[in-house]
Amino acid sequence: MPQNVRIALDAMGGDFGPSVTIAGAAIALERRPDSRFLLIGDETAIRAELSNHPRLAERSEVHHSAVAIRMDDKPSQALRYGRRVSSMWMAIEAVKKGEADVAVSAGNTGALMAMSKICLRTMARIDRPALACLWPTLRGQSVVLDVGASMGANASHLVDLAIMGSAMARIILGRARPTVGLLNVGTEEIKGVEEVKAAAAILRESNLPGLEYAGFVEGDGIGMGAVDVVVTEGFTGNITLKTAEGTAKQIAAYLRQAMGGSLLAKLGYLLARGAFQELKSRMDTRSINGGVFLGLEGVVIKSHGGTDSVGFARAVEIGYEMARSDLLNQIRDTVALAHQFEGERAANTSNPPQEAAQ
Repeated sequence: MPQNVRIALDAMGGDFGPSVTIAGAAIALERRPDSRFLLIGDETAIRAELSNHPRLAERSEVHHSAVAIRMDDKPSQALRYGRRVSSMWMAIEAVKKGEADVAVSAGNTGALMAMSKICLRTMARIDRPALACLWPTLRGQSVVLDVGASMGANASHLVDLAIMGSAMARIILGRARPTVGLLNVGTEEIKGVEEVKAAAAILRESNLPGLEYAGFVEGDGIGMGAVDVVVTEGFTGNITLKTAEGTAKQIAAYLRQAMGGSLLAKLGYLLARGAFQELKSRMDTRSINGGVFLGLEGVVIKSHGGTDSVGFARAVEIGYEMARSDLLNQIRDTVALAHQFEGERAANTSNPPQEAAQ
């Protein structure tokens, strides 16, 4: 890893483009001064924003791209007109070429995943990449994956997700041996579909380094912080994520209505304003902004499209930490051990030892 962490930004991505991405990069640079930036997009628009951030300008290169991926494009559409020429593709390609250590975009999620898979390819022994996110809990934060990169999973893929999520937890959460749980309809070993039960058996018996398998986790255990890493396939994970986001918005709306309902309620709000500010801070999604595409031959970070500069800075910082901590090799080493164990387990199952002759 070079002394400086080189970060390629899709400056045109997201709902607000350079006005947020450049300001966010400037905030991230203040916190991570050994960062360097490759800013990709409309050069005129980028340099106009850079004029407000002279320190960032000194630490950046600008590469022009006249093509920006639209937020409502299907992945196939984005690939047709944006492959090789869009700011999103060029940011990812900078990682492939070794010009950057990580790519960050607030753009179209489907397009970003499709371009990342084509440009970077998946790691050896990894069937499909995953999208992992940080989840606020009563214990702090947990890693949850997959939250929508691909639908469905067999036992081997669920084990891969556990390994990749554990590597992220070690880096971001500072857990030396993160606890891992498989999302299920109950905590009893007899419950769940066969793929989940088979993955549980592998994780329980293999004793992989760098993670501690803790069993099944129900949906209410995610927010409680039951484990450091929650593993599920992308269909269930995305529904879980969107349900949680909707519930948070619903609670916030209830509170606003309740606090503005009467003079007594308004007085109560004033008296408890400190507690409400603390609640608002804990529910602030900017502090957990930044999904990570895991399982690729390169590090790609997905920021929320509607985030502000503070939230985008957090996504950039997550990318910085992933690159600085050599995420890819951490995943490669453990995945190799897991697949070796699976192979030996399958061989022993198909060729059980013969009983000694009487």
